[in-house]
Amino acid sequence: MSRVIKELFKHDKRFSFGTTILVLFIMIALISLFTPYNMKAWNTVPRDLPPSWEHPLGTNSMGQDILWKTMVAIKNSLLLGLIAASLSRMIAIVLGLLAGYKGGRFDRIVMTINDSFIIIPLFPVLILIASILRTSLSIIVLGIIIGLFGWAWDARLFRSQILSLKEREFTKTAVLSGMKTSKIITTEHLPYIIPLILAATINNVIWVIGMEVTLSMLGLSNLNTPTIGTMIYWALQYQAIFLEKWNWILTPIIICILLILALYMLSTSISEYLDPRTRLQLIKKE
Repeated sequence: MSRVIKELFKHDKRFSFGTTILVLFIMIALISLFTPYNMKAWNTVPRDLPPSWEHPLGTNSMGQDILWKTMVAIKNSLLLGLIAASLSRMIAIVLGLLAGYKGGRFDRIVMTINDSFIIIPLFPVLILIASILRTSLSIIVLGIIIGLFGWAWDARLFRSQILSLKEREFTKTAVLSGMKTSKIITTEHLPYIIPLILAATINNVIWVIGMEVTLSMLGLSNLNTPTIGTMIYWALQYQAIFLEKWNWILTPIIICILLILALYMLSTSISEYLDPRTRLQLIKKE
């Protein structure tokens, strides 16, 4: 895995750019743990102050420091993406690998359930759930809800890879040696699809962040919890655009664009690396 990362850093600027931005956001998220303000409280600082040394991005109409709120929002949005992606990856990996390897009736049952989740219109369902649970919709709860609906496409993708690996000689050798199904899947098959899992996970995080921003802008999340989406929501509610409070409205928008762009570049870079033709070109360059 470390060799793959080194190759991508060396040959693909998209990967290095995306990784740099993502690491920067993770560092900001860690710094936000030391915020001197309660970002759920209002009027902790004077309202509508312009940028200054004390408040580098100024303050908003809610009496909150924009810089610190942005840092906390980045932390919460990344945490949401991590929770939702981790849960959906666990479901997708377990069901995809088992269905692909075992086949038969188990595969048909799993894929029937999987396809049911694919054809469900997720956005209206999430709107309904969010509107019902809005008062208790914490980052963890929202992450679990989104994660439970975000695994179906990737489970089918992982299954297709296992269907190919199952027919290879090393799998047949493992079966003849008496190796258990769980060990074959975890030690023989899983290492082959780790880059694919990584690319799919990044795409899933992009989807999760986009879904959170959409739900928050519709007022269907816990609006007291700072996230990229809730920052945009409150800026729009206080008419930051019409009042030309660009430091308030543009900060979360730029952060959202940079984060999604970085994740997208990481995903496309890894996806291209998985293409045998791209890897062959890298070998020739070396």
